[in-house]
Amino acid sequence: MKSVLLIGQSNMAGRGFLQDVPMIYNENIKMLRNGRWQMMAEPVHVDRHIAGVGPATSFAQAWTEDHPGESIGLIPCAEGGSSIDEWAVDSVLTRHAVSEATFAMETSEIVGILWHQGESDSHGARYQAYEEKLISLFNHLRKELNAPDIPIMIGELGHYLGEDGFGKNAVEYKQINQILFNVAHAENNVYFVTAKGFTANPDGIHTDAVSQRKFGLRYYEAFSKQMHVLDVLDMEHEWIDKEAKRELTKNERIFVQSKKFALGQMSFEEFSIRVSHINESE
Repeated sequence: MKSVLLIGQSNMAGRGFLQDVPMIYNENIKMLRNGRWQMMAEPVHVDRHIAGVGPATSFAQAWTEDHPGESIGLIPCAEGGSSIDEWAVDSVLTRHAVSEATFAMETSEIVGILWHQGESDSHGARYQAYEEKLISLFNHLRKELNAPDIPIMIGELGHYLGEDGFGKNAVEYKQINQILFNVAHAENNVYFVTAKGFTANPDGIHTDAVSQRKFGLRYYEAFSKQMHVLDVLDMEHEWIDKEAKRELTKNERIFVQSKKFALGQMSFEEFSIRVSHINESE
């Protein structure tokens, strides 16, 4: 199985509202929980009780479309509100990410790293030391994972920052974005992913769910083609519509019913009847 390490702050962990997009269910997408690979369900991250839609799910869904019958695992290690200093090579977050990735490597091959962070460093001239710290982190991860050529995809900060809500304080996001762009173009196997055209939740700092779906597709475009993604993808809108109509497999349909039963949305009798119908339809 292939796997991908997810690191950064809240827009990698995901804060898109779960009700704003159709959920993605795919038995070939796994997530690492308590040392085990479980079938993916959103939210993938649990760094906060308000975690929601992030970019990793549509990234993984696009990956499975190109690799039918194969599985991909998501290793969630992003932490909301974290600064670049909290991703220093000896920090708790970095040590945790290395530990989780190392554990995942026992049963999978890590083929990429998805990074999105910088909102917390978009004020107070923190950008002046950002580039050196980011490169140091990337070099450290590659060394610790014994993966010197592993591709790293870095997402641009939302262009909506600096205007409203909690995002109003991120007045230096353009400087951070320029650094992300420069690092991606200077370092080997590091690819820049644009946030062009994205919109935010009402809080002004978190990328909304629809934009996160598009972000994941752009991350995958960068990963699969090993290139920078500098503009909107032509297929973004139609992809979201197409995925909403995707016919679920038997296991996926049972998973959905199990989730509804566990959340108290149906009785055990109703759950049993629905699962029986699913089994009989196969």
